[in-house]
Amino acid sequence: MPNVYTRGGDKGETGLFGSSRTPKDNIRVDAYGTMDEANSAIGLAYSLCEDKDIKEILHYLQKRIFVLGAELASDDKGKAMLADRISQADVDYMECTMEQYLAIIGPQKAFIIPGASPASAALHVARTVVRRGERLIVKYNRENEESRPELVKFVNRLSDTLFVLARTVEFNGVVKEIVDRVKEKLNLLETAQAGIVDGEACEKDYSLLTLAKKMAAAARVKAEEINVPIVFSVVDSGGNLAYFERMEDALMVSIDISVNKAYTANALKMSTDKVANVVKEDGSLYGLQWTNNGRMVVFGGGYPLKHNGEIIGGIGVSGGSVDEDMIIAKSALAVL
Repeated sequence: MPNVYTRGGDKGETGLFGSSRTPKDNIRVDAYGTMDEANSAIGLAYSLCEDKDIKEILHYLQKRIFVLGAELASDDKGKAMLADRISQADVDYMECTMEQYLAIIGPQKAFIIPGASPASAALHVARTVVRRGERLIVKYNRENEESRPELVKFVNRLSDTLFVLARTVEFNGVVKEIVDRVKEKLNLLETAQAGIVDGEACEKDYSLLTLAKKMAAAARVKAEEINVPIVFSVVDSGGNLAYFERMEDALMVSIDISVNKAYTANALKMSTDKVANVVKEDGSLYGLQWTNNGRMVVFGGGYPLKHNGEIIGGIGVSGGSVDEDMIIAKSALAVL
């Protein structure tokens, strides 16, 4: 390893990859230095985040930021030697990631005040640092004809991705809080109802009906929180209605939709939001939506119900927008 200090920058210059030197206050140095700062901020968020999937995404983005920094820190000779560069594939990856999480957390309906949790706050810090880096890279691209537009696209999507991940961490925190509250109430209820048989506590009931009641309680809590009256339905593995709840003021049309979402999710063993992709005109199951006496639902809000690795039925939520129905259904499933 080379020494930490070389004294090469004592005159206010730094070396670029390719052997040339440039002043340290050059726009490109400011740009890749700011992205290095952003990488460190993402590292802090990584260390605070508990979600394994989000941590994996953050680690991947950190490695791509190094690729971005390498190009910014290279002169023409150095760029010719680079084995990897930022491309449209990086932009596509982030857009796909955002769509995946936005389908869960739904659209933003208010300004976000950072600070809901240490991890989400750190992601917001990283996002704002990336925005600063983006402004510098835009200026660098404007002043250098040989620069590539992919660099600006990358940092633009990067800040957007960090914002969505920050919202996801906050959403997960809210879901966990709801789940904990519901579990606490259910545990109190189970304790009161369990009784003692021959000096030993009765075994907990894990029947479909018991699971349905737990999920319905969680769905109600979330639905009340976002002010969306819903219909919640559960079908068994044979597609038969096993449990049903309708909140006051829930739309009448939501009754059939809720039941059919549960039926579809169980019948196809997939969430109803994914069905839309396979029933498109060029999809592998085009026309499926018109079978089963019109019971197939091809928009979000229905999920297969799994217990101990087996599908034992399906749940359906209807009453709000597709995004709201999916959020409430996810909260119900989180109880398990």
